[in-house]
Amino acid sequence: MTDKILPKMQSLTRTDERILQSDIFERDAKPPRPDLGTLHEPGRDIPVYRDCEVLVIGGGPSGCAAAAAAARQGADVVLLERYNHLGGLSTGGLVIWIDRMTDWEGKLVIRGFAEELFDRLPADAVAGPSPHDWGSQDKDKAHHWSFRTAAYHGIVTWSPTIDPERLKLLSQELVIERGVKLVYHSWAAMPLMDEGKVVGATFESKEGRMAIRARVVIDATGDGDIFARAGAAFVNDIEQADVHHCMNTAWLFGGVDMDRWIAFRSEQPEAWAAFMAGGRESCGLFERPFVSWRNDVALFMGPRQSGYSALDVDDLTAVEVRSHRAMASHLEYYRKNAPGFEDAYMMLSAPQIGVRHARRLKGVDSVLRSRWPEGTALADEIGVTPAVSPKFPNISIPYGALVPESLDGLLACGRHISCDRNSHGFMREIPQCWITGQAAGVAAALAVQAGVQPRHVDIAQLQQALVAQGVYLRPQAPAEAVLAAGEQACA
Repeated sequence: MTDKILPKMQSLTRTDERILQSDIFERDAKPPRPDLGTLHEPGRDIPVYRDCEVLVIGGGPSGCAAAAAAARQGADVVLLERYNHLGGLSTGGLVIWIDRMTDWEGKLVIRGFAEELFDRLPADAVAGPSPHDWGSQDKDKAHHWSFRTAAYHGIVTWSPTIDPERLKLLSQELVIERGVKLVYHSWAAMPLMDEGKVVGATFESKEGRMAIRARVVIDATGDGDIFARAGAAFVNDIEQADVHHCMNTAWLFGGVDMDRWIAFRSEQPEAWAAFMAGGRESCGLFERPFVSWRNDVALFMGPRQSGYSALDVDDLTAVEVRSHRAMASHLEYYRKNAPGFEDAYMMLSAPQIGVRHARRLKGVDSVLRSRWPEGTALADEIGVTPAVSPKFPNISIPYGALVPESLDGLLACGRHISCDRNSHGFMREIPQCWITGQAAGVAAALAVQAGVQPRHVDIAQLQQALVAQGVYLRPQAPAEAVLAAGEQACA
C-alpha cells in the first residue's frame, strides 16, 4: 500500500511572496492513453428544467457568495451543485483553515458574505485568535498562533479553522433563506449559446440531461469549465516554486492531542526534524499536520503533488489513489512516532479532491504581480485582499478580473478569475473566493435589472451595492475616474 520509492521532492520555504513552507512531491510516470477513435452521439431534445435570471454553476465558496449576493440584490437565482453539500473546498475539500482575512495591521478587509458566515457560525465551530489580538506583534502571542495557522511574519492574523459540517449547513440555509433555487447532485455539462452569448447551461443528473436558461451565467466551477467550453480565452501557466498548482486529497485524523504535538514541534526542533526525515523515508509522500477547530482532530492538507492536471480524469484518479494510500501510511507512522497521535484513527478523507489550479480566465483586467507594491484602489475595485507579506500593501481586486475579454452573458468568480500566476497563489484562497463571488453575484443582478451585459454594469452603482452588502472597499475614486474605468471595461 505504501509508496516505498521516495518520489522526487522539492522543499519550499516561506518568502515574501509565499506563506506556506511545504514539501512538493512530483508525479509518477504516466503511460500514454491509447487512441481508440470516436463515437457519434445523435442529436436529441433536452427538457428545460427552469428559467431564471442568474444561474450560478458551482456551490463552492465563490458560488455560495454569488448566489446569496445576487438573490439579496433581488435576482431570481438558481444554484447548481454537483455534490450533496455547499462550501466546496472549504467543506468537502477539508480546506478548513481559512486563510488571512485581516491585513498586516490587523484590519478586517475580507468582509461582506464572509463576515455574515462567521457572525452566524456557532462559537464551538471556529478556532482562532480574538479580534483584540489581530495585528498583534507580541512575541509570545505570535509564537503561540504561528503553530495554529494564525500568525505569520511575527504578526497575529484572523485566519481561523472551522467545522466543515457547520459551514455546509450554514451555507445551505443562508442561500435558501434568500430564495435561491438550490439544485444538488447536478453536474453542469455545456453552456447554452445564442449568437456567441451564454444564455444558460445543460446539466446531467439522475434524471438525465436537462437545461436551465438564464439572463446571466456565473461560472463558479473553480476550473473554468463553462467559460472554456463557451470559447472564452484562458491561460494555465504555473509558478513552479509554489504550491498553487499542486493537488491532493486532504484528510482528518481523530483521537489526537494537538497540544502535545505542538509542544513537541515547538520545544524539540531537532527531534521534530528527525521525525519529518523519518516520515519521508518511511512513507515516501509525507506531510505535517495542521490544527483544526478541535484539539482532538488533526488536519492534513497534503502531501501536495505536482505534475498532475485537474482536467485529466486519469490524473485525478492517480492523485486520489496516492492520497488515500498516504493517509494509511501516515496513520501507521504517526501512531508509532508522533507525540499526541498514539490513539489516532482515520476520521475522514475529503469527499472532494483538493484542486488548486486548472484554468484562469483572460479578463478585461487582472490581478497582477506588478501592482502589488502600489497599494492604490483601482477605479473598478470590487474587493480588497491582504498582501502575502507585510512587504506589500493591500491589493485591489478589479471588476475587470471577473469579465471575459469578449464573451458575453457570463461572469467568472473564484480561483479561476483573471490573474497572473504569482497572484493566483492567494487569489485562489477561500476568503478571496468569497469576495469575487459576492461581486459577481451583485454585478449579475444589476446587469439583469438594467438590461445590459455584465461588462456594461455601472461601476459606481456596483460599488455602492457591494458596500451596502458589507463589502470593504477603499475610499471611492473620483467619479470621473470611475466613469472612465467603466467605459474602458465596456470597450
